[in-house]
Amino acid sequence: MLSLLSLCPPFVILLWYTMVHADGSVVRTYEHLREHGLEGLKAIWPMPTMVAWKIIFGFALFEAVLQLLLPGKRFEGPVSPAGNVPVYKANGLQAYAVTLITYLSLWWFGIFNPAIVYDHLGEIYSALVFGSFVFCIFLYIKGHVAPSSSDSGSSGNAIIDFYWGMELYPRIGKHFDIKVFTNCRFGMMSWAVLAVTYCIKQYEMNGRVADSMLVNTALMLIYVTKFFWWESGYWCTMDIAHDRAGFYICWGCLVWVPSIYTSPGMYLVNHPVNLGPQLALSILLAGILCIYVNYDCDRQRQEFRRTNGKCTIWGKAPSKIIASYQTTNGETKTSLLLTSGWWGLSRHFHYVPEIMSAFFWTVPALFDHFLPYFYVIFLTILLLDRAKRDDDRCSSKYGKYWKMYCNKVPYRVVPGIY
Repeated sequence: MLSLLSLCPPFVILLWYTMVHADGSVVRTYEHLREHGLEGLKAIWPMPTMVAWKIIFGFALFEAVLQLLLPGKRFEGPVSPAGNVPVYKANGLQAYAVTLITYLSLWWFGIFNPAIVYDHLGEIYSALVFGSFVFCIFLYIKGHVAPSSSDSGSSGNAIIDFYWGMELYPRIGKHFDIKVFTNCRFGMMSWAVLAVTYCIKQYEMNGRVADSMLVNTALMLIYVTKFFWWESGYWCTMDIAHDRAGFYICWGCLVWVPSIYTSPGMYLVNHPVNLGPQLALSILLAGILCIYVNYDCDRQRQEFRRTNGKCTIWGKAPSKIIASYQTTNGETKTSLLLTSGWWGLSRHFHYVPEIMSAFFWTVPALFDHFLPYFYVIFLTILLLDRAKRDDDRCSSKYGKYWKMYCNKVPYRVVPGIY
């Protein structure tokens, strides 16, 4: 935890510097740091500017207003360990559409040039690094003095509490859910906005957008669109329903997502690759297929839960295990564990097409440099770790029923391999 707390912030800045100012060459950045040491890091670390703060706060305020004011259906999340049922307003897709339409309109009508965001990107990331750290301190203090629900508490270790978080469902007031804002409306929304920004910046620099950038941008936007289409399903995942709001989730979504997740597009701005129609179309279609399979995995499980198992999976009645468990207050409940369809191939098969999707929106950069593929490598490590943590949590929750499930679906992620 101490390593991640201390190393992640400078890594964000080093990645930006390498992509934008060192032609994507890790060797060039390494040589600079080896020659100048900490002074070299200080020299390339941009200080936050008023322009950067204005862009961040303007975007954050806009998304917060959309989260609160746009209409949406009432959605109830899964029962928490303390027996609480979080309630959300499902308006993410509307917020996503309004955001992109507004952003592109501001550019089209000459009101705001998105290229400014790219030109101040280092200052923006620097501001996010520091500002989000302060925000996590606020969450830590809030968890101690004013928790929003009984799903909160201290481990007794300040570092663990700061890193993993104090509260499961922190809110400001009754309706503003902090994790929905940090994870979805700031983190995922900034991913889409920055993808568009990189595309516009390349157009303004070169008078055209390379097919490699078009494929990268299209696949990332399709993926983020899929996310907001399915946002209520995301509220039932480990990120929201099990991981508390601390540095790991909130700083990660406020800083790591807009910097690391968008990095292949950041690289392509100054390194356009002409793939040719056939290769570009092949990569695009392969990426779309992976995104669809990832979506269909989540759709199968969501439909299975919504109908209480009374649906068809791949044209057949689903195979399932009925598992009972106890909440922390001693109440006995049951869950259905799906063991057919995509979920019969492995316990976390949906991670396979997600990793492949990331590969296909990165591969337009080809293989001149390693760094554009950092996100694919990071995502693979993240999801394999998440699969293990989820298995450990489910084993603790379901006991013998989870052993039955693992016997029926023996592979954790990759069928036949892992």
